Amino acid sequence: MGQTGGVTETIAALDRLDALRAALDGVALPLAVAGADAARDARKAAVRQIDDYIQPRLAHLDAPLLAVVGGSTGAGKSTLVNALVGHPVTRTGVIRPTTRQPILLHSPADAAWFASTRILPGLARITGVVREAPSHEAGDDPDAALVGSVVLVADERVPRDLAILDAPDVDSIADENRQLAAQLLAAADLWLFCTTANRYADAVPWRLLDDAAARDITVGVVLNRVPPGAEAEVEADLRQMLAARGLGTAPVFVVTESPLDERGMLPAGTAAAVGGWLQGIAGDRAERARVAGRTLAGAVERLAVTARAVAEARDEQLVVVRDLRATVRTAHEDAAERVHDATRDGVLLRGEVLARWQDFVGTSDVFRTVESWYSKTRDRVVAWFQGRPPPAVEVEHEIESGLHAVMVDEAGRAASDAWSRVRQGAVGRQLTSGVDLAHPTPDLSERASRLVREWQQGLIELITEQAAGKRTKARVMSLGLNVITVALMVVVFGSTGGLTGAELAIAGGSAVVGQKLLETIFGEDAVRRLAAQARDDLDSRVRALMDAEAARWDALLEPVERGTAADALRDRAVELETAMRSVGAAARAPSREVQRSDLVEAEVLDDDVEQPLEGEADEVRELEPRASWAPPPVLPRARPGDADEAAR
Repeated sequence: MGQTGGVTETIAALDRLDALRAALDGVALPLAVAGADAARDARKAAVRQIDDYIQPRLAHLDAPLLAVVGGSTGAGKSTLVNALVGHPVTRTGVIRPTTRQPILLHSPADAAWFASTRILPGLARITGVVREAPSHEAGDDPDAALVGSVVLVADERVPRDLAILDAPDVDSIADENRQLAAQLLAAADLWLFCTTANRYADAVPWRLLDDAAARDITVGVVLNRVPPGAEAEVEADLRQMLAARGLGTAPVFVVTESPLDERGMLPAGTAAAVGGWLQGIAGDRAERARVAGRTLAGAVERLAVTARAVAEARDEQLVVVRDLRATVRTAHEDAAERVHDATRDGVLLRGEVLARWQDFVGTSDVFRTVESWYSKTRDRVVAWFQGRPPPAVEVEHEIESGLHAVMVDEAGRAASDAWSRVRQGAVGRQLTSGVDLAHPTPDLSERASRLVREWQQGLIELITEQAAGKRTKARVMSLGLNVITVALMVVVFGSTGGLTGAELAIAGGSAVVGQKLLETIFGEDAVRRLAAQARDDLDSRVRALMDAEAARWDALLEPVERGTAADALRDRAVELETAMRSVGAAARAPSREVQRSDLVEAEVLDDDVEQPLEGEADEVRELEPRASWAPPPVLPRARPGDADEAAR
């Protein structure tokens, strides 16, 4: 085995590759933002290529090469493959598609490499043998149900250490065929790309050739069905186009238009140049290593580029989620702020609250001295114990009712605002499909009532803590905690920014009276602290209520936020690139270290004995016994001819 990289370096690179695959597999891109579809497709293709090609090639650097024959509909791929082995093994014809199940031709000595699931693990294996039949009847009848399988055909005409795979059309009318063709080309060590004299400038072939250039994959181009006499002109034009796209060193094999024989085969020698090129690669260990290393390096480089592009798409998804979350959060923060404003500008002291407060303090007593007012208040408390109406309790209930109504109204408004803003965009409509968050939660009213009760209980605890001295405690007890609590609520709500006229005079004066009462009991500084603490406690509870309403959106937003972070994906890509540079350096360094690929091959393969890797072919399909005719003689390399256009 060739020295193709140190064991330690290769194992480390495989670990980094596994980490990148896991990161790619864990990326969530559910939102229909611009570019998301392309990023999802790229992510899926990258994971598949890791499984189909990069991991198995890195783990088995000296495994046989896989040459995939690809191209557009009617480009003559199957006819070329038949010519390479000298007899019909894959079906040709004018009915499309002719190739649904890819045919993988390999040397019998290499059977174990391809019967296992080492490469293309997602495709079932069917072992076939060649039958004597013309090319339009070769192989099985096209079967769409078996498009997820590959037919393995062992043939001694295929050089050892290089297999040839006839892929479906890259522009097939069948979606599954196009997808399979792309998958197979991504799993190739080298491409044999077929096109024709009248279609070589089409967009589809060049998209694939551009991809080959970007991956730095070895490509041989077969220019098929060239009219006699036009070979030089067409080849020159094609070579110029290849050079412009970075494929100037790709060999071009010109196949002149020529008739097929009775078996649908090209004239003898037509494919000799192509076969000689493949044989030259297969028979030269150093060249095989160069091709495999070049393609692997290009695939890893492209993988890293894809990972970064997917990371950018992931960032975009999170930006959209952050914007949507901010929209929802802002709507509910605005609602909390409106509740705050309504409870500080006197609005809650309108109407019945004002009337009950007026009954409690007495209109004529509003501006009397604190001592007189305190005495009068004490008399009213005594009257309460004698069964007269409890105006302080009525004030408390009215404040509770008003505060409850404000919170419920503002929460409903926030829900409606958030819903309408989110659904202004297509992503928001996609995200909210099948749900209804336009209204607050059904138990909001109950939770708001509980909030008011708990806040009032908190006020009582504040007052109790403040009334530590015997004299203060006696004053509080003489009036009653509910009276002191009501006075504190009035102070908290009694700013007059929202009132005018008579309401302003009454509410403002009422707040002053309440504050003076509290100052008489606790002192001026203590009252300020009590009012500030009561205000902060109420604001905190209201914000928590609104936050809980906004949190209903988490069920929609959190799934988008879960998964691999974009920076983690970028880090895994950098780590793999670094590890692959170490593999390359080890390959270039003179060393007698036993390679991991040597160890693997020693376990599963012997130079003379075929042994299975993991997962032999799961079905053997007899294509009928091989005919006894002799293979054609080896021909000298010459300028190829070509075949009948319709038959290919």
